[in-house]
Amino acid sequence: MFAQAELPLFPKEASGFAPNVDALIGYLIAVSLFFVLLIAVVTAYSFVKFRRRRDKEIGVPIRGNLKLEVAWIAIPTLLALVMFGWGAVIYLHERQAPRDTLDIYVVAKQWMWKLQQPNGRREINELHIPAGRNVRLIMASEDVIHDFYVPAFRVKQDVVPGRYTTMWFRATEPGRYHFFCSQYCGTNHALMGGWVIVMQPAEYEAWLGGASGESNPVAAGEQLFHQLACISCHTGLRSGRGPVLNGLYGSKVSLADGRQVVADDAYIRQCILDARVNVPVGYQPIMPVFQGVVTEEQILSLTAYIKSLPKPGGEEAQAGPASPSRRGKP
Repeated sequence: MFAQAELPLFPKEASGFAPNVDALIGYLIAVSLFFVLLIAVVTAYSFVKFRRRRDKEIGVPIRGNLKLEVAWIAIPTLLALVMFGWGAVIYLHERQAPRDTLDIYVVAKQWMWKLQQPNGRREINELHIPAGRNVRLIMASEDVIHDFYVPAFRVKQDVVPGRYTTMWFRATEPGRYHFFCSQYCGTNHALMGGWVIVMQPAEYEAWLGGASGESNPVAAGEQLFHQLACISCHTGLRSGRGPVLNGLYGSKVSLADGRQVVADDAYIRQCILDARVNVPVGYQPIMPVFQGVVTEEQILSLTAYIKSLPKPGGEEAQAGPASPSRRGKP
C-alpha cells in the first residue's frame, strides 16, 4: 500500500480493517489534493489572464454557463457520496462483530487498562492475542471517558462510564503494537497506554496455558452469584421470585412497561445495578440495588456467568442455574 511504501509516517497495516481504511484515506487525500491544485492553478491563471492591463479597463460582464454550473455541483456531489458510502461500509463492518469472536474484558480507569482473558488471566496495559483470530473487546470505565485506540489496527472506541462499549478486529501479523487512550482523561492521560502483543496461535495457547491461580470470569461470576445470594431468587424455576437466567442471554424479554428488549450485555449490566429500570412481565421490582456495591470487574464476571448458562431442558429447569462444573465446562 502507498501508506507504507511512500508515507512512512503511516502506521503499519496489521489488521483486516487497515487496508480498507487506508484506501479510503488515500481517496480522500487524492480528491483533496486534486481540488487544491485545480483551484490554485485556475486562480493563478485567472490572475494573469484577466488582470487589468489599462487603468480605465472595464471587465466583460459574465453571462453564466448552465453546463459549467451543473458540472461543478454534480461532480463534487458524486465524489462526496462515494466518500460517504465507502465510509459507511467500513463503519458498519467495524461495528458488526462476527459470532466467532474471542471475547476479552477491558476495564479502564485513571490511568491504566485492566484486561482479562477468557480463561481468567489478567493483564495490565498489555493485551496478548492470537493472529488471524477475530477478537472482541467488551469495555467499561470505572471513572471518566477513555478511548481504546490501536493505530496499526485502524480501530478506536470510546470507553464510557455507566455502559458497555465493544470493539472487534482481526490482527493479521504477529508483533508488538502500541495502543493509546485517545480521549483526554486527566493529568496522566499521556501515560495511559500499552502494547498489543500479537502471537502465533500455538504460541498464544502456550502463553495462555501458563496462567496459574486465576479463576476464569465464569467461575468468578458463579462464586459471586452465590456470595450475593442471587440464588435465593433466581432459583432456575419459573415459580421463583426472579426470572429464570438459563438461556436468558440473547433472548427477547417482555417488560412490565410494554417494551420488549434483547437481553444483551448492557441489559444484564443494568439489571445487576438497578433492576427497577427493566422489570420483566410477571415479576415484582424487589431485587436489591447493587449500584456502588459491585465493581465493573465483578459485573463483567456476573455477566460472563449468566451468558454461560444453557437453556433449560424442559418446562421446569433444575433447582438453581446450571454451574460450569455441572455442565462439564472449565
